[in-house]
Amino acid sequence: MTGEHGVYLYAVTRGAPRLCLDDLTGVASRPVRVIEEGELTAYVSDVPLTEFGEEPLRRSMEDLAWLEETARAHHRIVEAVARSAPTAPVRLVTVYHDDAQVRELLRERHSDFLTVLARVADRREWGVKAYAVQVPAQPAAPEPETGPGTSPGRAYLQRRRTALRGREEMWRTAAAQAEKLHDALTGIAAASTRHRVQDPKLSGREEPMVLNGAYLVDSAREREFAALARDMTDLEVEITGPWAPYSFTALPGEAAHDDSVAR
Repeated sequence: MTGEHGVYLYAVTRGAPRLCLDDLTGVASRPVRVIEEGELTAYVSDVPLTEFGEEPLRRSMEDLAWLEETARAHHRIVEAVARSAPTAPVRLVTVYHDDAQVRELLRERHSDFLTVLARVADRREWGVKAYAVQVPAQPAAPEPETGPGTSPGRAYLQRRRTALRGREEMWRTAAAQAEKLHDALTGIAAASTRHRVQDPKLSGREEPMVLNGAYLVDSAREREFAALARDMTDLEVEITGPWAPYSFTALPGEAAHDDSVAR
C-alpha cells in the first residue's frame, strides 16, 4: 500500500448510488464514499495504514474488542447499502492499496459481480439456529445401586451405560429433527448453506446447537419461511434476519464468507 491510507471495501452494487452517504460512518469512524466503474459501484472508506496496514492489522485481528467494533461498523454500512439496492457484501477487513486497485477488481470481476447481484435481487438472508434443549450438557452420574449378585461398582457401570445410551439416542433424535428442518427450509429458500454449529461459549447458550443454517429467501416468501422455522420442530429455534446476503455472494473461486462477529 502506498501513502498513509488504504481503501477499505464494504460492498458492491449495480448502478449509481441510491442512498445518501452523508450520514454514514464506517470503520475507524471514517466517512463512506463510492468508486464507480462501468455498471458497478463500490462502497469504500479511506482508512489509516497505522491501523489497517498489514502488520497493525495482524495484531488488531487478535483483539476481540477491536474486531467486534470493526465488524459492527462494516455490517452497518453493508445493511444500509442493501436497503437501497441488491448488494454483494465483501469479506470483513478487505483493504486495497488505492482506488485504482478497486477499479481493477470491478473490471476483472465485472461479470461475476453481475451474476451474484442478479441472484440476490429481491432476496434477503435469514439465519436459523436450532438447539437440542432436551439433551443435557453433561449426563448426570447415576447413583450406585446394590442388589443380590450385583456389586455396587457393576451396578454403577450398568446405570452409566444406560444413561449414555439415552443421551446418544436424544442426540440422534435432535440431529434428525435438525436435518428435517433444514431440508424443509431449503425447499422454500432460493439457496441455503449450513455453517458450523457454534460452541456454547460463542452461542451464549447452554443448550447444544444442532443447526446453524443460512437461507436466501425471496421477499414474498419470508412470512412462510419464518412460520415454518418456528412451528415444525420440537427443537428450540432462533431466527435472525433479514440480513444482506453475506453467505451467498462469494465470487467464483472464493470461499463463502460468514462475517458473523456482530450478528
